[in-house]
Amino acid sequence: MVKDHVFREKERKKKSRPKFKRQESWRYKRLSKSSWRRPKGIDNKMREKRKGWPKSPSKGYRGPKEVRYHHPSGFEEILIHNPKDLEKIDPENTIARIGHTVGAKKRIQILDMAREQGIVIVNPIIPLELMELITTEEEEEEEEEEFEF
Repeated sequence: MVKDHVFREKERKKKSRPKFKRQESWRYKRLSKSSWRRPKGIDNKMREKRKGWPKSPSKGYRGPKEVRYHHPSGFEEILIHNPKDLEKIDPENTIARIGHTVGAKKRIQILDMAREQGIVIVNPIIPLELMELITTEEEEEEEEEEFEF
């Protein structure tokens, strides 16, 4: 786990970092202000880093090394795509995030295994359709147990 002062340093740097604007997005409504594109023109003032033009991203704006790829809670975050990936995780200093391409069936398997091993999952959300399916299966099982003699 990372110390709090490093996260405070990251937040301080984030506040001083400019909002990187797409070139001439202020001029044309069809260009999004937040979608950064590198200026590539031969006589481009922004590419030449001329005074008075918006800043471009560079490696000097990066955050501290100690907190890169860490969750705001201070734990290192690891991306999970199948239940086998949970074996790599140490619950003491890492947490898991389930990949967005993982389907419902595998997501449930991952959540069950993580619960057994005591691993924290950052995004444990199950799709609504699946939740309805699970609840109906549980209700059917309860009905079967009632009718047994």
